[in-house]
Amino acid sequence: MKVYGLIGKSLKHSFSKEYFTKKFDQNHIVASYQNFEFDRIEEVRQSLEKVKELSGLNVTIPYKQVIIPFLDEMDDAAKTIGAVNTITIRNGNWKGYNSDYYGFMTSLKPFLENKHDRALLLGSGGASLAIQYALKLMKIPFHVVSREEGKGDLYYEALNEHVIKACKLIINTTPLGTFPNVEEYPPIPYEFIGQDHFLYDLVYNPQKTKFLSFGEEQGAMTMNGLDMLRHQAEGSWKIWNDH
Repeated sequence: MKVYGLIGKSLKHSFSKEYFTKKFDQNHIVASYQNFEFDRIEEVRQSLEKVKELSGLNVTIPYKQVIIPFLDEMDDAAKTIGAVNTITIRNGNWKGYNSDYYGFMTSLKPFLENKHDRALLLGSGGASLAIQYALKLMKIPFHVVSREEGKGDLYYEALNEHVIKACKLIINTTPLGTFPNVEEYPPIPYEFIGQDHFLYDLVYNPQKTKFLSFGEEQGAMTMNGLDMLRHQAEGSWKIWNDH
């Protein structure tokens, strides 16, 4: 039986295991999906090479970038992005891909309007890198907001009325607001958000984060990360079967 799984640190609220287990059952696919929790990235490959018939992996926070040195190769998109969320395993060869950017684009496109022509990207980690790649493909200019020096174009302290009103698409790629820390949210001036704004949160648990709630209160359109997750999961499945 083929085995697939998810690499991460704390996975008890993981979307992927439930999603793929249900997919396998509904489609009569003989395979299993397991969560593989690791405290250190260095343990991953040595440990998982012992798993019989391991055929594919997903990778989640905080390992999307640090997994790269432990791979044998990467596809072009993953190389450009600099982050991996999908791995194929063929004859001991581990190859990295990224389906996050595909999931994001596919979920966002039906709701985009002409006014959403400039984006503000909150966060500069592995998830942010995939969204940056997607925005470039969609030809939407963006500014990256980061707390880390040298990682973004702007610090949170620089976000003022002019910046917020100029960027009608605001995307949270940070884990702020994820269960159980549901009271957390990105520190942006929400009072300058209006009904022309679109707030997109990669967080999906809870369904409505503080970030999205504050946006709704200002009349903005909002979307959480659940559709992106579904699309990236299907992207991963396609990669595992086509490559």
